[in-house]
Amino acid sequence: MTIDSAAESPLQDDARIATQRRRVLISGTIGTTIEYFDFLLFGLIAPVVFNQLFFPQADPLVGTIAVLATFAVGYVARPLGGFVFGHFGDRVGRKPIMFVTLVLMGAATTGIGLLPTYAAIGVAAPVLLTLLRCVQGFALGGETVGATIMATESAPQGKRGGYAGTIQIGGALGSVLASLAAALVASMPTEEALAWGWRVPFLLSAVLVVVGVYVRTRINESPVFTNAVREAPPKAPLLVALREEPKACLTVFLCVITETSMLQLFTVYALVHGGRELGIPTSVMLNGVLIGNIVGIAMNPLFGRLSDFVGRRILIAGSLVIGALYTAFAFFPMLASGNTVLIVLALAIPPAVIQTMIFATEASFFAELFRGAARRFSGLAVSRQVGGVIGGLFPLIAAALYAAAGSVWAVVGYYAAISAISLAAVLAARETHREVLG
Repeated sequence: MTIDSAAESPLQDDARIATQRRRVLISGTIGTTIEYFDFLLFGLIAPVVFNQLFFPQADPLVGTIAVLATFAVGYVARPLGGFVFGHFGDRVGRKPIMFVTLVLMGAATTGIGLLPTYAAIGVAAPVLLTLLRCVQGFALGGETVGATIMATESAPQGKRGGYAGTIQIGGALGSVLASLAAALVASMPTEEALAWGWRVPFLLSAVLVVVGVYVRTRINESPVFTNAVREAPPKAPLLVALREEPKACLTVFLCVITETSMLQLFTVYALVHGGRELGIPTSVMLNGVLIGNIVGIAMNPLFGRLSDFVGRRILIAGSLVIGALYTAFAFFPMLASGNTVLIVLALAIPPAVIQTMIFATEASFFAELFRGAARRFSGLAVSRQVGGVIGGLFPLIAAALYAAAGSVWAVVGYYAAISAISLAAVLAARETHREVLG
């Protein structure tokens, strides 16, 4: 070996590592975009048309609750996905799991777009809709965790927050695309929207999946995971995680309850409450969601990188406190104001700042809480998805509370209570941003 070739080798290694890191970021961002587009599309379109197409025999209120229950089923299926994909993610690697979850999610969403309605096949229509929604949740149970773990484990020391926060751009971008699609459907003549317009966004998922699968063929396995499993990985990584890192599991579980509820409150439940109780046009509310998520695209990496300097806990705690205060004293009054600008702002502020603060930061924080790479996927996936079940039920719980109490203060009280529980978990957890990831 010549002196020149010896000198070039470290530079070539650095270039390969940098290229791999970029591919992980691009792959994770595209995949997360597709997953959130697919999953949130259902929540945004369902309250507008699905009660008429799949539950036409029900009383309007009962039909709305049935639609929200179908939406919530996706969250109930997530823990099973977290268990299955977490197990194999710790046993065979992160990369193969990211292929399977992406294809499953895309297939289920495309299936919804092809599904016959109640008028065509009767009760089989809502049954099939529920089954496809379960497949969506099952796939997302592994995808949302796998992408952020790959980013966190591939990032250089001191920059994990920024890397994982960049992956979370996909959540905002997917929400933007889903909001645009839902707004397009809402702007169509009712007859056309119900006849075929609602199907188009679901069918477009197939195109996005092809792009995502291609990108994922070009990434390598996580180096942290590869180093951790030089010896045989544990046969039951979830049991190891629960036994050796119970506090990490509990912290993730409690934090995700409010993080998921926050997303549901400011999107799905807001659309239902604003449309049914306040008579706000769906297009106006979707404009707020759209504007907020456009801002969130830029804010995700900024908050993630900020957490590399100030720590993860302070940003997550700040989001929880601000979110509870905003819900109680600003969100519902702004929605009820009748002023279009205030209504748009009410729905834009959360995804622009409040949700993004926790969403961008938790991506690295949750992974860092687990000290062992060979149990990280299982522990994080199951803890996150079980917490997501409770958070995913928020629109259904909120609708029931409002129906029983006749006041939004019942909804506010419930959200404040779960926020306080999540805040206590964050404050009790250790700070992780300066730790070396193993």
